[in-house]
Amino acid sequence: MSTNKKNILLVEDDPNFGSILKEYLKINGYQVSLAKNGIEGFEKFKKEKFSLCLLDVMMPYKDGFTLAKEIREIDDLVPLIFLTAKTLKEDVLKGFKLGADDYLTKPFDSEVLLAKIKSILGRRMIKEVADTVETQFKIGNFNLNTKLRLLSYLDQNPIKLSPKENQLLRLLAIHINDLLPRDQALSKIWRDDNYFTSRSMDVYIAKLRKYLKKDDRVEILNIHGKGFRMVVNQ
Repeated sequence: MSTNKKNILLVEDDPNFGSILKEYLKINGYQVSLAKNGIEGFEKFKKEKFSLCLLDVMMPYKDGFTLAKEIREIDDLVPLIFLTAKTLKEDVLKGFKLGADDYLTKPFDSEVLLAKIKSILGRRMIKEVADTVETQFKIGNFNLNTKLRLLSYLDQNPIKLSPKENQLLRLLAIHINDLLPRDQALSKIWRDDNYFTSRSMDVYIAKLRKYLKKDDRVEILNIHGKGFRMVVNQ
């Protein structure tokens, strides 16, 4: 995978607000496709794969609720966040009944929106990883059996991993040669993302590096401020 950027569909009929929000999301690492109404938004959704949709509720030609219903007919899992100037309880309930993941009333704090997007995408990623049923992984000259928690190197006696070592190495193996975000690993394994759990994970990374040093082609790289990447050099 060449990029870890998530693709967001932003459907907003206010051209100024839409452009500002698009640039803000791009600055914060997201790819954004902007549509000016529900009809254009649905056409974009049919042509591209999106990680999340931000839908204005009040739009000409096709409102956000109608668009959400059409999106759900194609994809019942893609996260939806509604943006609206209205605070009516009926509208909020209608949005959630259509499968909304969250709801923001304008004007809203852009940092709050960013936190909601990160949280929703993080939960979705954790679920996707949890749903992976693979238990056997090849890592250079190592074989990892996550069901038995055994790490074997060639014909040597296997190492019995601790539960957290096993979970962390499994996540790295699933993301091999790609980025494993630090916050995803902390949420999945430690169920929390704070200073103490982060330091604990660094200790486990050091242990895994010690196990894997038998094969000098295998490295766990620290991607500053983002996470880790386990690579197998050729």
